[in-house]
Formats: sequence, structure tokens, C-alpha cells
Amino acid sequence: MAVAGEQVKLVQIDGLVVLKIIKHCEEEGAVGAVVQGVLLGLVVDDKLEITNCFPFPRHGMDEDFDEVQYQMEMMRSLRHVNIDHLHVGWYQSTVHGAFLNRALLDSQFSYQNEIEESVVLVYDPQRTAGGSLCLRAFRLSPMAMEAYKEGEFTSESGSLSRQLHCLMDCVDDLNQETTKFNNYQRNLAKQAQAKNQYAQKRQLENAARQAKGEPPLPEEDVTKIFKPITPPPRLDALLLSGQLASYCKQITDYSAHSFGKVFMAKALQEDTQGSAAQPPSL
Repeated sequence: MAVAGEQVKLVQIDGLVVLKIIKHCEEEGAVGAVVQGVLLGLVVDDKLEITNCFPFPRHGMDEDFDEVQYQMEMMRSLRHVNIDHLHVGWYQSTVHGAFLNRALLDSQFSYQNEIEESVVLVYDPQRTAGGSLCLRAFRLSPMAMEAYKEGEFTSESGSLSRQLHCLMDCVDDLNQETTKFNNYQRNLAKQAQAKNQYAQKRQLENAARQAKGEPPLPEEDVTKIFKPITPPPRLDALLLSGQLASYCKQITDYSAHSFGKVFMAKALQEDTQGSAAQPPSL
């Protein structure tokens, strides 16, 4: 048996368990409903052996149904016929690969808090129908368990948080400068149109006076009638654009460094799991 505090590194599933899970999901999950059940087995060294399972029945809106009592009766019956009856987790199906939600987190935390070795098996019927069995085992890490107990899921990356806040402030300031310049362009276009209309009107008036034999109206300085619009300073926008580019580069460099560590850890984990994986026993 596993030594206290020793973590499970390998999950071995009997072929009969796989067939039972598939049968349950195909029978009750045909309409897209999520089905669930209990996993039974035992822990040997660092390996969790799942040797049996049974489904949760569909009780609908039956308020008198006691799920815990049902599990206890099923495990008691299995013990009477000398079948592994130790509770080692649960399983559920997924619809279109979507299973990461608060309900799954709450359930797995409850299981793992009571039974440290507990795992959840997630079966994807859509991907399995494509010709490749998709049955994955998950459990919460010690850090996730502690975070859930404390009820705090805030980011501790102060550097990234500050950079993002600065980036948002810079974008807001640059947006204000852009709005000022757009208003300037709009007012400039309106003034140009007004100048054109004034020139056409003066031209028509002079033509009418000339037809009457009257002298044309004297030329007027247009700048006195239409005061030049002062353009907004573009230096601030240029500086903000440079600062924005600097923030983006810092975040990109920081993210690339962090993602590199994540992908490396994931590759090492997959390599370890691949070397330790064994085919289901039949």
C-alpha cells in the first residue's frame, strides 16, 4: 500500500472499467447530458489502480434521493462479494471537450480533501467516436488545494500586473490625444468648406454687380474672417506611442520567458507520463 504522504504518479485503469464508463456515457449521455459515477480501487506504492466503478443514477428532481447513502450501499454490496470497494475518485463525461468549471473544481476538492489519492476521469465521447479513446485523469495540485482552502485566487505576479495597469493608462492617454487630433481634423475640414462657400458666394455677388455695371466688392483677408485653427501638439502623442511600444515589449519579453518555463515543464511532464504509461489490463 502507499506510504502516508506519498503522491500518486501513475493511474492504471482496468479494461472493464473503461468499458463500463463508455457504456454508461453512451446510454445516458446520448442527448448531451453530463453523466457521472464513482471509481473504486486501491493504491499500490505510487500507483493508483482503478479496478471497478458504478454510475450515479438519474434521479431528476427527486429530493428524497440520498447520493451519499446510495454510494455507501453500493460499496457495501461490493464488499460482500469480495470486490475492491475503496473509494478512489469519480468520473464524468464531457460535452465537446468542455469540462473545466466551478462544479468540477468543487467536486474534486471535496473528494481530494477526504481521500488524498482521489482522481477524476474525464471521458470525451465526441473524440472517442473519431477513433481515438479520450479518457484523461486529473487531480488538484497541493498549491491548488491550499488556494481553494484559503479562497484566494489572485495573481501574485506584481510585475506583470503593474505593467498591464501602466499599459492601460497609456492606452487611455493615447486615445485622448487621438481624439483631440481627430477633432482638429474635423474642424479643419469644416473651416475649409466654409471658406469655399464664402469664396463662391463672393464670386456670385461680384458677377451680379458686374452685370449691373457696379464695381466689384473689395478683396477681404480671409484669415480675418476665418481664424486659423491651432493644431494640437503632437509631441505628447509621439511620446505616448513610444512608451506604449516599450510596455508592449516588456510584457512580451516577460510572457515569453514565463511561457518558456511552462512549456518546458509541460514537455517534461508529458515525457515522464509517456515513459511510465502502461496499457489498460484486461
